[in-house]
Amino acid sequence: MVAEAAPAPARTPFALTGSRALVTAASRGLGREIALELAGQGADVVLGVRDPDGSAGLLEELRAFGVDAAAIRMDVLDLAACRAAIDAVTEQRGPIDILVNNAGGGIDAPALEVTEEAFDHVWQLNTRSTFFLSQHVAKSMRENGGGAIVNVASQAGLVALPGEASYCAAKAAVVHLTRCLAVEWGQYGIRVNAVAPTFIETDGTSAALSDDAFRADTVERIAALHRIGEPREVSGAVAFLASPSASLITGQTLAIDGGWTAR
Repeated sequence: MVAEAAPAPARTPFALTGSRALVTAASRGLGREIALELAGQGADVVLGVRDPDGSAGLLEELRAFGVDAAAIRMDVLDLAACRAAIDAVTEQRGPIDILVNNAGGGIDAPALEVTEEAFDHVWQLNTRSTFFLSQHVAKSMRENGGGAIVNVASQAGLVALPGEASYCAAKAAVVHLTRCLAVEWGQYGIRVNAVAPTFIETDGTSAALSDDAFRADTVERIAALHRIGEPREVSGAVAFLASPSASLITGQTLAIDGGWTAR
């Protein structure tokens, strides 16, 4: 009697087992969903949050996947403190293999009314933090044979959105910075990519999307699919770009916009 062949092992498309990921602004919205997605793919996850004590529930959810999880205090406007926190967690748990620069935000103001202080704040929150956190983690990645950085940009970095000039400029800089870092750091085995989401249903967009007229206009502009995105539709793309499945992809920005920028 011929023995039956053993079934082939299941393939997890974006398996990240054995990797250690740091996600900034991970307490809610896209950051939370990205952290859960990475843990679901097997990565140990470090949450960069303003209030680590408030992350107990999320840490429990992450550990339910059988991975290690921790939370560190990170305000991306205080880069010195962020560097110290990253160094401390690296010493305790090991080097970071995946960095997700998720922290960001903007202001809603006509270009004629944007103040210098507001412009600087948006730039520091989105672009300056992405550059210098990437720089710091990349130094460790270089010593450890490589890694993956995924920047959360925005469709605002690809198209003009009235009333959001400072945010558009900051995210456009993140898109181009992604290319620059990818080219410069590829020699160290470090891949750098970005995602550029459209409007996603999160607590951060709920106020704007609760306006019926604004929501209807947004759905119309999402030219192909005509619907608001969901966080999991971004987190899956981040996991892919961080994974070995994307090993030949670097310097790219993936628009997750339902067709907005294809119009």
